[in-house]
Amino acid sequence: MNSVFWTHFAKDIRIEWRSLDAIVSMLFFSGLVVVLFSIAFDPRGAFSQEIAGGVLSVATMFASVSALNQAWAREIRHQVMDAQRMTPSSGAQLYFAKVLVNFIFVTIVQIALAPIFFVMYNLHIAGQAWLLALVLPLGTWALVGNGVFFAALSIRSRNRELLLSLILFPIFIPALLGMVQATRSIFTGDGDPWVWIKMLTGYDIIFATVSYLLFDVVFHAE
Repeated sequence: MNSVFWTHFAKDIRIEWRSLDAIVSMLFFSGLVVVLFSIAFDPRGAFSQEIAGGVLSVATMFASVSALNQAWAREIRHQVMDAQRMTPSSGAQLYFAKVLVNFIFVTIVQIALAPIFFVMYNLHIAGQAWLLALVLPLGTWALVGNGVFFAALSIRSRNRELLLSLILFPIFIPALLGMVQATRSIFTGDGDPWVWIKMLTGYDIIFATVSYLLFDVVFHAE
């Protein structure tokens, strides 16, 4: 990774640190989802262990869309994106910088949400808790990697927020399934979470490679 990557990365981190728009909106939305699900299902005992993985994954998915929609919105103001197209560097460096920035934002939200989540769902982890440190980053990378790519693809659309959801959610379903099943297995202690962890790893590798190869075409498209 060269200085171009780190320049884009530092710029987005500074902008978000000054405003905190993405993190605050994600925290509010994900917290709201967690509270609403706890009211709707009254999770207790074994039932809370069963649904906790799904609630966490869905809350992360919907909350992240608000940040992903902003990933490129700043770039089209004042023709910043047009200026970036004129630079000799690869657009893939900009892509991976934005993916890493959004990955960090979503991870911060997950860490902040964890105490509330565990208290409201009365959770205890029956399986290997350390595996969550693999499952959540893999699922988060799948979400933000695809999200940043498709946000760039839909940036010129008038209804880009709706278009991003329509494209991203179906593509993310296999990763969502893996994330839900792996976390459920870890919380309940039943089944083998490694099957789903391997699937998430393969998913991330495939889509990261495809995004890397195609991003320059998307980025320079008029």
